[in-house]
Amino acid sequence: MTKIKAWINAARLRTLPLSVSGVIIGFSLASFYGYANWSIFTLAILTTIGFQITSNFANDYGDGVKGTDNEDRIGPKRALQSGILSRSELKSGIIISIVVCFLLIITLVYVSFGIEDLVYPLLFVFLGVISIWAAIKYTVGNSAYGYKGLGDIFVFLFFGLLSVLGSLFLFTKYLEVLAILPAITIGLLSTAVLNLNNLRDSEPDKKAGKNTLVVKIGYANGKKYHYALLITAFVCMIFFVFMNYTNWKNIIGLLGFIPIFLHLNRVQKMKEPVLLDPELKKLALSTFLIAILFYIAFNKFL
Repeated sequence: MTKIKAWINAARLRTLPLSVSGVIIGFSLASFYGYANWSIFTLAILTTIGFQITSNFANDYGDGVKGTDNEDRIGPKRALQSGILSRSELKSGIIISIVVCFLLIITLVYVSFGIEDLVYPLLFVFLGVISIWAAIKYTVGNSAYGYKGLGDIFVFLFFGLLSVLGSLFLFTKYLEVLAILPAITIGLLSTAVLNLNNLRDSEPDKKAGKNTLVVKIGYANGKKYHYALLITAFVCMIFFVFMNYTNWKNIIGLLGFIPIFLHLNRVQKMKEPVLLDPELKKLALSTFLIAILFYIAFNKFL
């Protein structure tokens, strides 16, 4: 494997559709409330991708250094684990991606708010810095929260609430109460993707001392938790559609849950964690599909 391919693998491009789902929902809500700005949307997407790639580099580094990525790992080999990228190279990649993220944050905040009133710009720069911190501290350092069973909370907050509501605010400069429902939906679906990953890796994680929520509550309870996440996400979206229903097009957003429930049925039948690996991509892409369909269902400019 070449260095370039190793960097591409470390960036984990397959995770990007899930990461931008919240921004697409936020943009869809902004359009629904009468706002649309493609410059803000483009910068928000690029910033989110930057956060995700930074997180992926950091996860590769953190799990590799801690020895979590070893011969017991079920998923694809990581760059540091395989030895193609060294610790120093991966560290340099993380630093470069942080700088790029920070520049994108500054640009996004400037385009959205300008510099007349510094309250909102400073707030969003702070949120951006916190997002970078969260991306890195999931697996890096002695206090990595991913090793303490707190990953689910952070994913729900950053992939769901902050991603959707933060994106919405960039367009509208205010928040709607009902917007919390699709934000919760995306947060729960993103958490379900993490949970599925933790279900798959439950045994290797336990051996390596990575105490994810699944390791703490057990594989069987982890599956029940998975069902609860998906069903609650569906209920929240149904409630939003019901409260904002104007025509048949609004129902389109619910069609994305068809593959979600097919996935739930498959997971319910699976006994071996290794069999869950193909479901990760399906669930992540289903979440992205829901975001796209939501855009079609509630964008008043279409």
